[in-house]
Amino acid sequence: MVQIIQNCLQQKNTRQSLDKIPKIFSKILPIYWAFLTYMLLKPGEENQEYWFMFDGIDKVLHLSIFAMLGFCFIATFPKIKFSYFFQIILIYAFLTEILQEEMGLGRSMESLDIVADAIGCLIGYYIYKVLIKRFF
Repeated sequence: MVQIIQNCLQQKNTRQSLDKIPKIFSKILPIYWAFLTYMLLKPGEENQEYWFMFDGIDKVLHLSIFAMLGFCFIATFPKIKFSYFFQIILIYAFLTEILQEEMGLGRSMESLDIVADAIGCLIGYYIYKVLIKRFF
């Protein structure tokens, strides 16, 4: 009997923990998304060469920032269908690339950036799913 009560309490605590995640990320997502939009659309500047820079570092950056965006997005809306999730992030990636080209502020549209963005959002989505499955 005690075991049944403990299991019920643990399930209730798990459910409460899962309900808190979207509330927390609903505050993080808009801030991160606004910051990301600013960073993607700000005027381009000539980058200095640093010791850690290499060819393709911009693709790694796109992948990582979109992985974080994908993670935050699915954490905020955990019940969204995968197809809607992917479409929303992909449309955002396309729009930012198109705007970079059209604004004429020293940035250009690159199709490989969109590929890196798409892969990044998928990584963020699957990291979230793995963490939820493992810890909750």
